[in-house]
Amino acid sequence: MAVLEIKKYPDDILKKKASEITDINGNIQKLIDDMIETMYKSNGIGLAAPQVGVSKRLIIVDISPREENNSLIVIINPQIVSTEGEVLSEEGCLSLPGFITRLKRNEKVFVKGFDRKGKEIQIETDGLLSRAIQHEIDHLEGILLIDRISPLKRELFRKKYQKIKK
Repeated sequence: MAVLEIKKYPDDILKKKASEITDINGNIQKLIDDMIETMYKSNGIGLAAPQVGVSKRLIIVDISPREENNSLIVIINPQIVSTEGEVLSEEGCLSLPGFITRLKRNEKVFVKGFDRKGKEIQIETDGLLSRAIQHEIDHLEGILLIDRISPLKRELFRKKYQKIKK
């Protein structure tokens, strides 16, 4: 296993729509293992393959550091089937270090996809797990947190980010 580089804004791969995984082979298994190690090493609760430079539809989520009775979830080709309600909460992202914003997300989601063995899975959840899954699926669509905030907040973020880069 290896710790991979987490791509940071404005890396182009973060804006691309990821492609479906058609074969869950050894390369995908290694990618899953490397993503798990990377997420834990970075103190994250979720990670999408594009965040480590691989434009594939793969996410991992583990909210157990923040909420007990949860465990690691791997979802290949995740798809949101239905949603319910709305909730406003703070959110951050490993690809936007130091940036935290309040964001509306669906309160509940029903997601289907495949586990790392290729078995179809279905997850119906709410709370932090729901938010984390929605956040990671956004990455597969090329959507970042800053794409979900107002144009004014987005412009303020960009100006602050450019100052930090200099």
